[in-house]
Amino acid sequence: MLQRMVNADGVPLNSLYTLPAPDDHAGWRRMQAAVAQQYAASQAGQTADHVETFTVEDATVYRATPAYGENARLAAGKHADLHNLTCYGVDYRMPPDHPYPAALDDCMATYRHVLKHHTPDKIVIGGRSAGGNLAAAMVLRARDEGLPLPAALVLLSPEVDLTESGDSFQVNRTVDVVLPNPLMSTNLLYAAGADLSHPYLSPLFGDFAPGFPPTFVQSGTRDLFLSNAVRLHRALRQAEVPVELHIFEAMPHGGFMGAPEDAELSAEQVRFVRHWLNRD
Repeated sequence: MLQRMVNADGVPLNSLYTLPAPDDHAGWRRMQAAVAQQYAASQAGQTADHVETFTVEDATVYRATPAYGENARLAAGKHADLHNLTCYGVDYRMPPDHPYPAALDDCMATYRHVLKHHTPDKIVIGGRSAGGNLAAAMVLRARDEGLPLPAALVLLSPEVDLTESGDSFQVNRTVDVVLPNPLMSTNLLYAAGADLSHPYLSPLFGDFAPGFPPTFVQSGTRDLFLSNAVRLHRALRQAEVPVELHIFEAMPHGGFMGAPEDAELSAEQVRFVRHWLNRD
């Protein structure tokens, strides 16, 4: 996988694409359309029958129930099958049309909806990359708004520092074949003028002492976001929050796309989720 993601000179293929400037909204829309088309093509014929779609306030939400063996490919369906649990996936609004806090508002609306149907001790929230940012930020905001906290939190290669102040944003440049370069243009587009260091944008800088759920944090030694995981782990430890840190050798952002290490990571997630959901 690592070899496939670089050219003959060893340069990551993803580094050959330049992100639009934060104010180039037309450029972002073209890029989003291209990514959506590519994703749709890769998922053709893989939509699970057990995934339903509904609306909560301004958010489109997918509710997936376990298929007991059917390999659901959509994100919510995959996690429903992986954990054998009902899962909700938020199709949150995105910039340039819907910058911060639209996506976080959608996650909050979904969490309030889920709390009407499940007790908090039976809820686990998770996210990967930008989804990890929203998952952690949503928990901080939910706590600040007086909502009960979920049983646990799973953060996979989370982007919890939009200021990009961590060491790996420099050391792992072009080492990460998936995210070879920093994403400040994306961060500024999303924030739309808001302070990048605010905990709802960069959860790493949140105050965890008032309460935070047990957390599973994952990254890899070649992940551009490695420092995010390491620093978040230390911050949660200092606040005496139960936390696990899993760093995989040579793993870039998002995993190996099907290698044994990915299966091992999935097994670790299942173990963690079952442990915290089954506590009395």
